[in-house]
Amino acid sequence: AFHGLILARRVVGQETRYEVEVKARYRQRFPLVSREYLWVPNTCGCPALRQGAEYLLMARRHVNHEHTLNRILLPEHGYARPWTPREARLVREAARHC
Repeated sequence: AFHGLILARRVVGQETRYEVEVKARYRQRFPLVSREYLWVPNTCGCPALRQGAEYLLMARRHVNHEHTLNRILLPEHGYARPWTPREARLVREAARHC
């Protein structure tokens, strides 16, 4: 789970790639750097994220069997909510209990 600012959106093949500035990390099961690519497995970018907007995102690390692909994946019905201080507080509280 992390707070991210959407910098850019690009359709690559049958997927959508978002360039994201990572503002804060709430639950860190895998390391994140300050800029990451977030992949959505469709061309509509669903859930649609607006460039310049901030979101609270819950994504997962996807590594293929050959270990040649290692990326952050946001499923089509994944958790992507506009970032608000209230939303951030709820996620921080939940992370303490999980």
